[in-house]
Amino acid sequence: MLEEYGIKVVTLDLPFRLNHVNCFIAEGENGVQVIDAGLHNEPTVKRWEKELAGKTVTDILITHYHPDHFGYAGALQQRTGARVSMSQIDAKAGLDAWQESFLNDLSLNYKLAGIHDDRANDMIVNTKEFVPLVTPYPEINHYFEEGELLPIGKYEYEVIHTPGHSDGLVTFYNKEKNILLSTDHILPRITPNISYWFHGDPNPLGNYLKSLNKIKQLDVDLVVPSHGKPFYGGNERIDEIIVHHDERLETLLDGIKGGCTVYEASEKLFQKKLTIHETRFAIGETLAHLEYLRAEGKCERELVEGNYQYSC
Repeated sequence: MLEEYGIKVVTLDLPFRLNHVNCFIAEGENGVQVIDAGLHNEPTVKRWEKELAGKTVTDILITHYHPDHFGYAGALQQRTGARVSMSQIDAKAGLDAWQESFLNDLSLNYKLAGIHDDRANDMIVNTKEFVPLVTPYPEINHYFEEGELLPIGKYEYEVIHTPGHSDGLVTFYNKEKNILLSTDHILPRITPNISYWFHGDPNPLGNYLKSLNKIKQLDVDLVVPSHGKPFYGGNERIDEIIVHHDERLETLLDGIKGGCTVYEASEKLFQKKLTIHETRFAIGETLAHLEYLRAEGKCERELVEGNYQYSC
C-alpha cells in the first residue's frame, strides 16, 4: 500500500516476543534512503544485501537509538558510504548506552529498583549481549532538527520530535497526504514501551503524553508504524493509548498504598511470566509511571536500605 508513496517496507525478524521491526527503503533521485536498520546480526545483514542489491544507498535515517532501529546502522554505513542522520539526543544516547561506564551503573540502578542480585546479574548480562548487535557505531553526519523538511520517496516530510519511547525519537509527517511515519511513537496493537533508565529525561511518560497530544493536533489519516501494519485513524489510536496509561497509573496508585519497591510494583503491572529481556523493560516502564506520579505529586519516594520505596 506504500508503493504510491515511493516507499517499500522491509520487515526484519527479531529474536524477541516482539518478533519483527519494519524498516523502509525510499526511492530518491540519486539512489535510495534506508529508514532504520535493524539489529546487527547475520539475518539482518543477509536481508539488506538482498534488498539493496544493485542500489546506491545515499542516506540512512535513524528514528531513534534502540537496538532494533540503530543496531546495523554503522555496519551498513561502512558497506555503503551513506550519510547517517538522527536526532542529536538519540545519537548521544546510542553512542553511550552500551559503554562500560553505563553498564557499570546497572548494578547500582537495579539495587535501587529492589531487584535481587541473581536476577539483576542476569539482566546485566542480557544488556551486555547487545553490544555486538549495535556495533560498529555509525558516524553521525547530520542531526535532525524540529520542522526540518526531508524528501522521502515521492513526497516531502516534516521532522517532528516526539520524545517518550526515547528522548530523541523523531517521526516524519507529510501534510499533503496526511501520512505519518510513526516509528515507535504510535503502534496499532501494542503500546510503545515508555521507560526511565535512571538517566536522561526524568519524566518520559509525561513527555510521551505531550507528544501524543502534539501529533493529535495533526489529525493524521494514515499511520505507518515500525511494528505492526499501517492503519487509518491516528487520533482514535492515540485516545486508546492515553486510556491505557491512565489505567496503568491507577493500578500503580492502588498497588503502592502500603509502600513497595520498583520491582514489587512491576509485578503488580506485569503479572505474566517475563523473560530476562522483558523484565528489563518492565522495570523501566514501571519506574517511568512511578516517576510520572511523583512529578504530579501523587506519590512519594524515599531511600530505604538502598532501595527506592514508593508510597501514596
